[in-house]
Amino acid sequence: MAWRYALVIDPAAADDARTDFADTLTEIDPAAPALSVGELSTQRGDGIFESIGVVDGHPQEMNAHLERLAHSARLCDLPAPHLEQWRQAIAQVADAAEPGESVIKLILSRGVEHGPTPTAWVTLAPAPDNTRARERGIRVVTLDRGMDSGAPARAPWLLLGAKTLSYAVNMAAIREAKRRGADDAVFVTSDGFVLEGPTSSVLLRFGDRFVTPEPGSGILHGTTQVSLFDHLAERGFATAYEELPVAALTEADAAWLVSSVRLAAPISAIDDRGLPIDAEFTASLNRYLLSPRD
Repeated sequence: MAWRYALVIDPAAADDARTDFADTLTEIDPAAPALSVGELSTQRGDGIFESIGVVDGHPQEMNAHLERLAHSARLCDLPAPHLEQWRQAIAQVADAAEPGESVIKLILSRGVEHGPTPTAWVTLAPAPDNTRARERGIRVVTLDRGMDSGAPARAPWLLLGAKTLSYAVNMAAIREAKRRGADDAVFVTSDGFVLEGPTSSVLLRFGDRFVTPEPGSGILHGTTQVSLFDHLAERGFATAYEELPVAALTEADAAWLVSSVRLAAPISAIDDRGLPIDAEFTASLNRYLLSPRD
């Protein structure tokens, strides 16, 4: 990914009373060295992040992403981010965006071993061209996440509801999907329930009712999925969070993987079993997702 812009943040305490954080934001060359060799984000993946879709310079659902960043920080015992400081950082980075679609990444790391403060930075890069996935759909395979549906309650230290930098398993799942001739994957529990994609939320349609797995089942509560539920409710559709058996994936009238950058990608096949694609309806979802949203 060709980074266009980057800045580092000198993290402020959550109760810092300042209103202007300009002197805590430092633009850096995105191609130049910037991190210590002792940085725990690279040593251990010990940190959190968010990816914000940007459309024509507008960061989509910025507040929802910041709230989730704070939630992940709590789960990971990281210092609470000062959200106004991060808003100002996002605004500065977004000003460098070109017309079209981009992606802003927020990264908050534990810093260096025994260091005085966390490390924080924000980057901007062009978004990949997702036209094909949005219009023609994606093929997915189901992959066992290696734990049952009770694992999040039994073992909260697994951080299943946090968006951490430890993404090796997620990337391995996508590589495995490609080895099987698919484009992406859907994680399922070992006792047979739907979770999420490695980088996306699952959305299923049954008639005029839209369903997604319960966020308490150890999945990341997707900002795009939440926004789509609000949009669908405004259009008169019913929405629900439910415990979904794996069979629901192929019983649905339609299915999508939804995320902040790819947006709504219709699923054309699950484990080689075809699913119908409603191209017109999907286009309406993506028109909404490409419209300015706070």
